[in-house]
This record gives sequence, C-alpha cells and structure tokens, in this order.
Amino acid sequence: MTKCSFCGKTIKPGTGVMYVKTNGNILYFCSSKCFKNALKLKRKPIDVKWTEKHRKLALKARASSKKAKSKR
Repeated sequence: MTKCSFCGKTIKPGTGVMYVKTNGNILYFCSSKCFKNALKLKRKPIDVKWTEKHRKLALKARASSKKAKSKR
C-alpha cells in the first residue's frame, strides 16, 4: 500500500493517480484534491490544515508549549 505524496493517507489498490516527473520522481495522489493542491496550486503540505504532515507539526508545537508552561 502506498501513501499519498501530499496528504499522507494510504491509497487503496486500484485507486488514485501516479504522476511521474521528467526527472524520474514518482508522486502518488489519493484524490484530485491532493493532485491539484500539490502540482497546480503548488501548496506545501505543512501549510494545509487537513494534511497529516500539518497535524504532526501542530501536535509537536502543542506538546512543546505545554512543556514550557509546566516549567514555569
């Protein structure tokens, strides 16, 4: 099972889009939403709230802020 290159969700077999760049890199997308955000709109996954990468970054930020508050 492959993961979406943009949002990080697992892609079920027989679904999604495989995009091959001219330099040979292969990108997998679970939906047209991810495809458009990554290639047409050129957005970064960290900046988009519904992606897995943004959620992980937000959790780290919350955890570090809680540690800072508890040390006071």
